[in-house]
Amino acid sequence: MTITTRSGIKMNVDIDALRKHIGTKIVEHDVATQAPLRGLAVTFDRQDQIPGPGDPIQPGWHLVYFMPLSPKATLGDDGLPISGGVLPPMPFPRRMYAGTELTFHDPIRLGDALKRETEFTDVSLRSGGTGALIFATQTRRIFTPRGLSIVEQNHTVFREEVKPGEKSVTPKRNKPPADTPWRRTITTDMFRYSALTFNPHRIHYDRDYAMRVEGYPGLVVHGPYSQQCLIDLARDHAPEKTLKSFSQRARAPLFDTAPFSVVGRAVDGEKGAELWALTPEGTIAMEVTIRYA
Repeated sequence: MTITTRSGIKMNVDIDALRKHIGTKIVEHDVATQAPLRGLAVTFDRQDQIPGPGDPIQPGWHLVYFMPLSPKATLGDDGLPISGGVLPPMPFPRRMYAGTELTFHDPIRLGDALKRETEFTDVSLRSGGTGALIFATQTRRIFTPRGLSIVEQNHTVFREEVKPGEKSVTPKRNKPPADTPWRRTITTDMFRYSALTFNPHRIHYDRDYAMRVEGYPGLVVHGPYSQQCLIDLARDHAPEKTLKSFSQRARAPLFDTAPFSVVGRAVDGEKGAELWALTPEGTIAMEVTIRYA
């Protein structure tokens, strides 16, 4: 398919060639250790008891395992690896978190031997306010010695390069419903989160790169960072509930230039919850649906 970029250049995007890579899979192994969980607890200012041997880890904390240990030679200009995973090379150089679906089957317990299967499961070409976009989905399945633990569908959007000096377009979104009694203000600790998850994406820690090269007004808050803030908000307001599924869709980026808010409410007779991460202006950046077991 021939598209016209925001700068007026015509280019061919062969989405069928990208789709031929669907089904590519890799398998990795790890162990559920305690040290990174201690780091998460202080990064998110949690009072949770740190799991001991055999104890279940908190929902969402699995992201400190299976670190992306890519050699420096495989990293692109944005700091992320350009080879070695399940995704084929993409024609657009800029990438962003687009959303996640998590299904919790059985808790990971401290000390578990872990296996993760990552599979490239979908790719599509769309257009938006920032130009042509490629959405790619990776499905990750984490297993413990007891069987399937977590299924995670992770969505990434690839977009056109921003010209030097140009500002990245930020979508304008609606405000959330007014009746959201769960509320919390978040001041980010992105450096420690990047370190704990070994995330090399420069938009999260290299302010000069984020602003000068990608045109953002500041550092970009990790999608999984806001994800954990929203999971914690739901847990704190329904501590007796067990999380079954979590679905987050990114609507607009958040930045470290000001604190952001997370809000939410119980729905469906408290069988689930709806939550939102809000920009400093009060508009929706992330929207979340949770179901309890």
